[in-house]
Amino acid sequence: MRIQEKVIVITGGASGLGLSTARYMIEEKGAKVAIFDVNEEAGQRAAAELGERAMFVRTDVTSDESVRQAVSSVTARFDAVHACISCAAILGPSKVLDKEGRATPLARFAQMAMVNLVGVFNVMSQCAEQMAKNEPEAGEERGVVINVSSGAAYEGQVGQCAYASTKAGVIGLNMPAARELGVRGIRVNAIAPGLFLTPMASQLDSKVLETLKAQTEAPNRLGDPREFAHCCAFIIENAYLNGETIRLDAASRLRGR
Repeated sequence: MRIQEKVIVITGGASGLGLSTARYMIEEKGAKVAIFDVNEEAGQRAAAELGERAMFVRTDVTSDESVRQAVSSVTARFDAVHACISCAAILGPSKVLDKEGRATPLARFAQMAMVNLVGVFNVMSQCAEQMAKNEPEAGEERGVVINVSSGAAYEGQVGQCAYASTKAGVIGLNMPAARELGVRGIRVNAIAPGLFLTPMASQLDSKVLETLKAQTEAPNRLGDPREFAHCCAFIIENAYLNGETIRLDAASRLRGR
């Protein structure tokens, strides 16, 4: 699918990889971008910075009604949805047992599952509803879904039970969704990013950054957010890529601790 003039929804688009992708899609590819995020201040600032090709809608991805209203706002402004990239996620410690050997409160696991997995399905399904209405490009494509997983889905570290399992669930969505939506001209893929030098990561202590860098293989550095954005563009533009998860991690594998 050609990206120029297409409408792309990006959740978690007010910061980090989401914001870098929004900027790339507008400045490098000529797309129109709708930023979905719960951070109103950061979202409004991002939309203002990106200009008239961008819009922001405060969105809770765990709420059916919030996403429905957000998608409706996008179609009212830009007339369509052609792609969605689900970057919104939360990260936090979650062991099976705490230091005293007590079971971890279920609410902590459930909250991460709601944002990282249920929210991804919510946005995918409601955006796909709109994509299915598009005229097929080249007689084939009406839309593209990119769901963001993580290297933790494969090698989850100690303390990542909730995060790793929700990100593995994102990968599990790929094939059944791709098979179902393919007949409607909608492709579904995922990216499992490794360690990236996001603005948040760049504020870490230099020793911490060196420790993270040491976990990478080749190239021996943290990823540039533009490399993630470029991967998103590649997925959208390559019409034969479907039902796959791309590990974008410099051949790195997370250690147990």
